[in-house]
Amino acid sequence: MEQINIQPLTEEAFAPFGEVIDLNKAENFPINNGMCTRFNDLATVELGGEKPRPLVNVFRGKPYDLPLHLKMVERHPLGSQAFIPMNKRPFLVIVSEDRDNIPQTPVAFLTKPGQGINIGQNIWHGVLTTLGEVSDFVVVDRGGPGNNLEEFFFDEGFVVNFAD
Repeated sequence: MEQINIQPLTEEAFAPFGEVIDLNKAENFPINNGMCTRFNDLATVELGGEKPRPLVNVFRGKPYDLPLHLKMVERHPLGSQAFIPMNKRPFLVIVSEDRDNIPQTPVAFLTKPGQGINIGQNIWHGVLTTLGEVSDFVVVDRGGPGNNLEEFFFDEGFVVNFAD
C-alpha cells in the first residue's frame, strides 16, 4: 500500500484544491465601537445548481489515529465546503486532483492551529479528520435541491502518516 506523507498547509500548496482560511493573514478591522474585530471575506463560497442556498453547520469530529488507512474520498459537485475550526488545534486535510472523474493520488496537509480551509467545488477530499481530541468546526456549504455528494472508494487505499 502506498504511503502519503503529511505536509504543512500553505496557501501555495493548497491553491489547486481551494483556499486556506488564516486569520493571521485576513483583512480585518474594528467594528462595534472597537469592541469587536471583523475578519472579512474569508472564503469564496461556491453555490452551483438550481435554487442553491448556503448552509452554516457545526460538525463535531471524533479524532483519528495515525497512521490513517485512507480508503474513500468524496466531492461536492454543486458547491464548495469551508471548514473553520472553533479551537486552535490542527487537523488533517486530504485532497486529490481529478482525472476523468477519478481521484488521483491524494495529498495530505496538516493545518497550523487556527487555520481553516475552503475546499473548492467538485474537488475530491477526505472526510473531516481531527487529531488528538474531539473538535468542533463551523462548516459552510451548499444546501438546496440536487445531489451534492459523490464518493469514490480506492481498491487498495493509502496509508497517511508523517514522513519517517
